[in-house]
Amino acid sequence: MRPGQVRSAAKPATPPFSPVLLLGLALKPMRPQVLQPIFDAMLRMIRRRHPDILERMADYADRPVCIDPTDLPFVILLDPNPEAPALIVRREIDPEEVAATIHGPLATLIALAEGKVDGDALFFSRRLIIEGDTEVVVALRNAIDGAGIDLVEDMSAQLGPFGKAFRGLAGAAIGLADRMQADFETLRAALIAPAVKDVDAQSARIAALEGELKQLRKAARRGGVA
Repeated sequence: MRPGQVRSAAKPATPPFSPVLLLGLALKPMRPQVLQPIFDAMLRMIRRRHPDILERMADYADRPVCIDPTDLPFVILLDPNPEAPALIVRREIDPEEVAATIHGPLATLIALAEGKVDGDALFFSRRLIIEGDTEVVVALRNAIDGAGIDLVEDMSAQLGPFGKAFRGLAGAAIGLADRMQADFETLRAALIAPAVKDVDAQSARIAALEGELKQLRKAARRGGVA
């Protein structure tokens, strides 16, 4: 293991109950190759609109990174070689194939790419898990920071006269997804509320029993009983 490498014994956190998780279940029977044209288009967009990202990764051209959206049934292999970059969709990747792996929910990974969240805070809160060479992950984050990535705006810019319509549809879709996420959170809270109540009640009973046991021990000591 190189200096700066991290191998986490913990598995990636369970993905949140969300519309993306349901989408992932629907996509599970689909072959990853079906989605490859989408990522080919994204790579062309990055090379056209944000070429400096790949230029900044030149020192890590031979150190691919696996991006693992934990709520989707596939992973993405990022080859940062500026001469022949690639975004390849795979069902899974052998850890030995890559220098590092980044695990996290899709929404978190997108927010990180767009610079909307603090990567360090995500890591320490376990919403983002990194395995492997942290140096290449830090380099990738530094390359992305300040690039001004806005996926909706960047994609709409590639669509020419259809860009405005795409922007409107994307805004409506994001708004719908946000409302669905709020509904999912309400449903999740309602489903787990009885379990949480039972756990709280059990904790209270245990605390009461421990208090009674302490009193009995004190009484025993006062009576000269060990």
